[in-house]
Amino acid sequence: MNPMIESNPAVMMGKPVVKGTRITVESILEKLAAGETIEQILEAHPRLTRPAILAAIEFGAQALRADVIYPLSAA
Repeated sequence: MNPMIESNPAVMMGKPVVKGTRITVESILEKLAAGETIEQILEAHPRLTRPAILAAIEFGAQALRADVIYPLSAA
């Protein structure tokens, strides 16, 4: 796990966050999926850094890599 990402049951119910903040990996990924740029996220959250956002993306990719996902059939 990237040292910039931490999970603590006392912070945001244990969801993975950027270390030293209450900004969840989930919220960063949702903002990117909604079309926000890294620059827009950095402007909205001055405590974040570009490496922290990239660490959140990496964490999400690693989490998906660890799970087996079976696609639903179209029928």
